[in-house]
Amino acid sequence: MTLAPGLSRLCTPVAPDLNVMRYLPKSDSERREMMETCGVSSLEELFSAIPEDVRLKRPLNLPPGRSEYEIAAFFKECAAANASDYASFLGAGAYRHYHPVLVDALVSRGEFLTSYTPYQAEISQGTLTSIFEFQTMICQLTGMEVANASMYDGSTSVAEAVMMAARITGRDKAVVSRAVHPEYREVLKTYLQHQSLPVAEISYHDDSGAVNLRELEEKIDERTAAVVVQSPNFFGVLEDAPAAADIAHRHGALLIVAFSEAVALGILKPPADADIVAGELQSFAIPPSYGGPYAGIIATKEKFIRQLPGRLVGQTTDTRGRRAFCLTLATREQHIRREKATSNICTNQALIALMATIFMTVYGKEGLRELAIQNLSKARYLASGLDLRFSAPFFNEFVVRLRHQSPQTINQELLRRKVIGGLPLGRFYPELEGCMLFCATEMSSRQAMDAVKEVLAS
Repeated sequence: MTLAPGLSRLCTPVAPDLNVMRYLPKSDSERREMMETCGVSSLEELFSAIPEDVRLKRPLNLPPGRSEYEIAAFFKECAAANASDYASFLGAGAYRHYHPVLVDALVSRGEFLTSYTPYQAEISQGTLTSIFEFQTMICQLTGMEVANASMYDGSTSVAEAVMMAARITGRDKAVVSRAVHPEYREVLKTYLQHQSLPVAEISYHDDSGAVNLRELEEKIDERTAAVVVQSPNFFGVLEDAPAAADIAHRHGALLIVAFSEAVALGILKPPADADIVAGELQSFAIPPSYGGPYAGIIATKEKFIRQLPGRLVGQTTDTRGRRAFCLTLATREQHIRREKATSNICTNQALIALMATIFMTVYGKEGLRELAIQNLSKARYLASGLDLRFSAPFFNEFVVRLRHQSPQTINQELLRRKVIGGLPLGRFYPELEGCMLFCATEMSSRQAMDAVKEVLAS
């Protein structure tokens, strides 16, 4: 990346022992030396592996020659001009839910914020206890018997779940619904491209938006290790997981049920028909933060526990008979021989998972149900009178078909009213050009929803 003039000189160490640098100043000669060491002749060659269309080919749009505190002030001004006071109806895997203040107060405590991987159980009981509680709550939420200590996010959880299914079944094919989050499917393909594990995609019903079970029957075979569906799916539609499980199991495959909107589990029946549940907990007090860090989960049946990737905290007793916690299972390369490792992921999202744990504790079973009902009710209010593209039941997201205006025109008009609109679906689904995905949560006010309905009806 080429820095703006003067940006590389923002900080100059005043003493060699002050390790407080936020920028790394480099001279032209130092850059040349590093490139020679890397065996490249230019920055363009260094970044040749990055696709052309996503490379920044200009200096950063920053004023030149500013000090660090001036740069910090500059970004604070940019943040103030951001959409913090806008209503938002954008979902698609990153949701705007209420963030209880208690969450930040607790995760900011030094015991959690500065803790490291709990290898030494005798000095890590607090971290291990919080992970154990997290695993317990995830099992209650999903209807599964065991859960790991969290994953990076929902997309990597789905990919790891498919590879887990391949290890369990000894098979080498996955069948995935096109109604699974498009970015989850992209990550899955990236994971599997060198695993000799092809992915076959099955369509969704044009009228309902749910997975095409007839096509699933046609594409599943004796090589299929896993069938992946998402519920609610990318269109917000609720899938028939028991029917998908029946088809998968009749052919000897495992069913993986994914989710990106965790709040839905407050009111929906847990996906207990699945063999593996993989999902994303961003909705549980984790800020969208431009895409992360998030916290993913994998939960499964106890009989599959030894193929579970990542780590698992278990309960035991110490030498005095007192309740204690330790890393019971850690099937990763850092702990066991590489050929026996179930995954090369190097850690879990313990601090982010703690945020979700506090959220679940604050809300409790009834609170989470009430939150889910609020989402359901507000989505029904927003959807009333609109031209819905799909007929199947939905949770808090739905697809709207536009008649006369483009999604871009709709969103521009909404922005003028300080409302962030929906997601144009043509970007991911060419056949849905002219359709938008809208999401309503407990944060959606009646005034903002009426503004959306007015613009869509104009």
